Amino acid sequence: MKGIPISDSIRTGIGADDLRQAFLDNLVCALGRLPAYSTRHDHYLALAMTVRDHVMRRGVRCFEKGDNLLVRRVAYFSAEFLPGPHLGNHLLNLGLTESIRKMLDGLGINLDDLLAEEEEPGLGNGGLGRLASCYLDSLATVGVQSVGYGIRYEFGIFDQTIRDGWQIQGTDKWLHGGNPWEVHRPGAVQDVMFGGHTEPWQDESDSPRKRWVPSIVIRGEAYDTPISGYDSDTCALMRLWKAEAVESFDFSAFNHGDYDRAVEQKVASENLSKVLYPNDELHRGKELRLKQQYFFTCCALQDMLRILSLRGAPPESFHSNWAVQLNDTHPAIAVAELMRLLVDQHGLGWDVAWKVTRSTFSYTNHTLLPEALERWPVDMIGGLLPRHLEIIYEINARFLDEVRAAFPGDDERLARLSLIDESGPRYVRMANLACVGSQTVNGVAELHSKLLRQTVLADFAALWPEKFTNVTNGVTPRRFVALANPGLGKLLAKVAGKNWPGDLEKLHKLEPHAEDPAFRQEWREVKLSNKRHLASLIAERTGIEVDPTSLFDVQVKRIHEYKRQHLNLLHVLTLYLRLKKDPKAEVPARTFIFGGKAAPGYFLAKRIIRLATAAGELINHDRDIAGRIKVVFFPDFNVRNGQSIYPAVDLSEQISLAGMEASGTGNMKMSLNGALTIGTLDGANVEIREAVGEENFFLFGLNAAEVPALKHGGYRPRDRYESDPLLREVIDFLTSGALGEDRDLFQPLVDNLLYHDPYLLLADYRGYLNAQQRVSELWMDPEAWTRASILNTARMGRFSSDRSIRDYCQRVWKVNVKKLKK
Repeated sequence: MKGIPISDSIRTGIGADDLRQAFLDNLVCALGRLPAYSTRHDHYLALAMTVRDHVMRRGVRCFEKGDNLLVRRVAYFSAEFLPGPHLGNHLLNLGLTESIRKMLDGLGINLDDLLAEEEEPGLGNGGLGRLASCYLDSLATVGVQSVGYGIRYEFGIFDQTIRDGWQIQGTDKWLHGGNPWEVHRPGAVQDVMFGGHTEPWQDESDSPRKRWVPSIVIRGEAYDTPISGYDSDTCALMRLWKAEAVESFDFSAFNHGDYDRAVEQKVASENLSKVLYPNDELHRGKELRLKQQYFFTCCALQDMLRILSLRGAPPESFHSNWAVQLNDTHPAIAVAELMRLLVDQHGLGWDVAWKVTRSTFSYTNHTLLPEALERWPVDMIGGLLPRHLEIIYEINARFLDEVRAAFPGDDERLARLSLIDESGPRYVRMANLACVGSQTVNGVAELHSKLLRQTVLADFAALWPEKFTNVTNGVTPRRFVALANPGLGKLLAKVAGKNWPGDLEKLHKLEPHAEDPAFRQEWREVKLSNKRHLASLIAERTGIEVDPTSLFDVQVKRIHEYKRQHLNLLHVLTLYLRLKKDPKAEVPARTFIFGGKAAPGYFLAKRIIRLATAAGELINHDRDIAGRIKVVFFPDFNVRNGQSIYPAVDLSEQISLAGMEASGTGNMKMSLNGALTIGTLDGANVEIREAVGEENFFLFGLNAAEVPALKHGGYRPRDRYESDPLLREVIDFLTSGALGEDRDLFQPLVDNLLYHDPYLLLADYRGYLNAQQRVSELWMDPEAWTRASILNTARMGRFSSDRSIRDYCQRVWKVNVKKLKK
């Protein structure tokens, strides 16, 4: 079949008649539905299949071209992907939105109704998974052949509802209506082994070898989802693996009446890809997470070697054909797995295999918290992956010899750098394995990369300074502006040209228009329209009526102490108490909007959600306040809801303690949509402030150098409470019973702040209040606020994920990208 050209057909035609016929063909032939009796969901599925045909054709042509040219492909290994709904994004990238809308109008079908019909794949927990999906979008856009490898979780991140003010977790059944975007690839099936033991043997040349004899084998089945690029002939692929039993049904057991045992292996195997992030507080939960991580990396590497073989290339050329990016430590076991495959399965010598491995992998670190760097008990790895533990020991022995040569007699450094933590119970340090087995290590913002070299990975940076680089994160402007904010998109096209979504630096053309009163008025009208849309959603989801002309003060992100949503809430309550004492105080109307999910086992994070809902219950119904401030907790924050929230934000809350946030990407999405930021010098806030101008950013708080200095100097949070009357008043208010019948409801939060305060809320409280006062003052000057809003958008070009990917291509992967169109 080689050499047969891939021709166009009616299925991928872009004329009105072709689109109409393809849609009807899919409705009738693929779904078996009579148009007269078809449902809205049928229409969505038929349209998705029609659009998928266009994307798939690009993908096949793209990969055919890559095989012919033997280009180096990028494999992005990530335990999470949060792609969001696909349909609207594909239509935008393919330039088909208006053609499809017109075609559907002719059939009496509304495109917006079909867009709302799509279920969102919740295959990630937050920023890590959303970043991975932005990068696949940008890899396709800038012309890099790539595959994102991960897990096809049957149930994704939980659906969040709020009941009696508390977070309730529900099952995320994202596959219940079918997934028209994926294609099952049974030909790419891979076997994954667990348990058992290893045994020595000798090959035909009498060389000693090792053989892994597993106790269980699980099958990985591939499901492909194409990811289109904007105005690009390249298509990326998201290949997710589902776990299946090798033998899914024990016929003998069934015949003997043992019906449970007949499907026991199927149930046990499928549990592996059943749910995203199982609770790992117990040993079995930890074990399942390790199995998940090994499962998808094992499937991916075997798949890549299979593709390499189809190219006719030998295994020792693996690194010339593939660049693999490890998205955090979750896929770090891939270092040992590639060594196993090259040495045990393909017969390469250790030195050759190690050179290939270290030339293949690169590692992105996403955290500065030592406790967040994954470690696995040696016994657990030995029980599940006995061959990998032997390989890790061998890697470690050779690596420590290298350290001894570089730092003779430094036993403490040896202990810190070792892949095995032997300070207590023995653990394998996955970040250390990723550093040793990678050619490049990067942080995700300039500050984060600097602190990475100075703190958690300082010893590695001293040993291999040339390995370390920075690639600041970015976000795709297609989904988060062009798709989410079409009103702004049209305004940008008028000024920066219609192709601005493919070259965000063109937004600099906005700057002169910030001085034009007429343009500022247009800008405000777009923002107000977005706020009205969000206000209607808030009323629909929560029953709370909010004023679209008020200042929308928004903090939407994962709920965590270090992100300091409770600092925001201290300000809300301080403002409330001020208005109660002085109803005539000059306080502009504000709507405080919170959103985000707390990990099911995270006690204090759940209390923070309850504090937000309790504040809303009190403030929203207080007639003395007369609606001057409102508090909303928007439930089930995800990509789809984010697309409605980001365009409506006036003030972006990025208030994490300095040195805690690796980068942040919500900060970029909001600023790109014209929000002004109140924030600390943390993560990418530093670079955003430099880009937009310090006069257009509300800065407060300790910096990354002052935080450890304060902690080491004997910080006593209760002293702040005793010395600041305003702070004391609001802290006492939390335990007064005014926020609920149970006076002790928020005592755990209060005790944590008064006696521990690990994230220095009380130290930053006054600075935060002062910055919020500056926010109020600028908001009361609409022309000045609008000018700053325009400049925020105009100067955010560097925060496109396209720029991030170009940086990776140049600094890390050494692959070519297409040139930007003039």
